[in-house]
Amino acid sequence: MGRVIAINGSPRKTWNTATLLENALKGAESAGAKTELVHLYDLEYKGCTSCFACKLKDGKSYGICAMNDDLTPILERMAEADAFILGSPVYLGTATGEMRSFLERLVFPYLVYDREHSSLFPKKISTAFIYTMGADEKGAKEMGFDVQIRLTELVLKWIFGASETLLVTDTLQFDDYAKYVSSAVDPAEKAQRHREVFPEDCRKAHDLGMRIAQAGRQPSL
Repeated sequence: MGRVIAINGSPRKTWNTATLLENALKGAESAGAKTELVHLYDLEYKGCTSCFACKLKDGKSYGICAMNDDLTPILERMAEADAFILGSPVYLGTATGEMRSFLERLVFPYLVYDREHSSLFPKKISTAFIYTMGADEKGAKEMGFDVQIRLTELVLKWIFGASETLLVTDTLQFDDYAKYVSSAVDPAEKAQRHREVFPEDCRKAHDLGMRIAQAGRQPSL
């Protein structure tokens, strides 16, 4: 059934984003896929440095990121994957810096500056992005996060073929709110939502993983 890779753009390995990604991979495994979870904060790498080696005519790195660091083997494995799932908490209205740097390195080598808006990625695959945020749905709309979602979906569809998004709001940020300055939050309400709603979010992530594993590699357009 192929291989599905999940990329965790959160510094936490056992909290909301990682838990959702793990459930998504369980869903992919239930569809017969082999899976892998990568934690970006374990890696040493930079975002795109605008060397443009991936755009150089007849260059040895045309269509491939020429940088060599901890991200290099991850990008190589993603090029062979049949689907992938990205995950990140929302920091200051967008994905984490590590995830943004990762996206630069993942996407830019496949992007072609031509009138056809071509992609050098050699096949069409299914992709997904799971976001988590402490704000509720109203807060997400007020900060215009839907614009970020649409933009990232557009880019992933353009380069890889298909993409969908799962946005999980009003997440539990701390294990004990009494330890932190957080008077704007009702700890009891947060805890209740985590008990009652987050399991449903995990089910949605599981279904997402199963869905994209079943879709897998698509016929080339």
